[in-house]
Amino acid sequence: MCTRSRTRSRTRTPLHGLLHGLLLGLLLLGAGLLPAGAASAADNGIWGVFPTPAAGAAMTDRAYFFHQGTAGATLGDSVTILNSSDKDLTFQVFATDAVNTPAGGAFALLPVETRPKDVGAWISLPPETAGTVTVPAKGRKDIPFTVKVPADATPGDHVGGIVALNTAVEGVQQDGKVQVGVKRSVGARLYFRVPGPLTPGLSVEDVRISRSAPLLPWIRSARATVSYALVNRGNVVVEPKVTVSAEGLFGRRVLDRPARELKLTLLPGQRVELTEPWPDAPQSDWVTVRITAGASAHPGLVSRSETDFIAVPWPAVGLFLVVAGAGVTLWVLRRRRRTEHEQVEPAPDLAQAR
Repeated sequence: MCTRSRTRSRTRTPLHGLLHGLLLGLLLLGAGLLPAGAASAADNGIWGVFPTPAAGAAMTDRAYFFHQGTAGATLGDSVTILNSSDKDLTFQVFATDAVNTPAGGAFALLPVETRPKDVGAWISLPPETAGTVTVPAKGRKDIPFTVKVPADATPGDHVGGIVALNTAVEGVQQDGKVQVGVKRSVGARLYFRVPGPLTPGLSVEDVRISRSAPLLPWIRSARATVSYALVNRGNVVVEPKVTVSAEGLFGRRVLDRPARELKLTLLPGQRVELTEPWPDAPQSDWVTVRITAGASAHPGLVSRSETDFIAVPWPAVGLFLVVAGAGVTLWVLRRRRRTEHEQVEPAPDLAQAR
């Protein structure tokens, strides 16, 4: 799949200082490490980046790279850039590491200006890719590469990709006082597993609730948002599934969403922030919200976290207190006036009464 890269220059000056990065925006579709998940080829309709197919095989025979090798091993493969357009295209080709975007957890590849520290640093491209690579119209370019696993590589999954960044600026956008030049990139995922002890790890953390309630309760529905973080604390890729539930006073179930796959690939060491909308939240209750996370590929992997909140229609309570306070104040004033009137009333003349 593709992304757009942006370059900036000051207003009223020529466009300069082109950024060559992805800005963590290279969102690639597909499933995770295991062949059971169907991954999508990285293609934007104009050019694509694929693992080079075997002779006679379809270009999309492999949607991503998947290798494994022991520490110290060296492996070879080839990446293909396919130009589907009617003109020659020039690319900057580089290898990099993968991350999850902090919000939402989408799969992303680091920009070219960010130096890779993991599997992206293990990949060596041929010298001719040090500058730019031109792919002819309706043609392809096969680029061999090697992966040299460091002697101290840690066991588990290491994820990155090989990216083709189009050197052409496709347009200019205005971003405040800055002009933004737009480039596009396409990258193919690369999964590499180093054999050894494999430890799946998944943690649910920082469960939070934010609410929006009507001024007067039960006139319309209250809304809430359940926010939480998922952290992969293991050394293998995890595809999490999440269950969301909530209980009110006396154990009443006020929210029950069964386990569902999030359709995201959570990479080792990554933390992502996720949200769950709750369109019909309680308006008057003491509620415990619980998030349970697991993974179908790892049945024993379960993590839970919960938080409590008090659902109180505060605007209505505030209005009631104001009205009640006004009523009490009026009653006190009336009592005070009556007392003052009784004190100033003249005493009856006892002599005349006889």
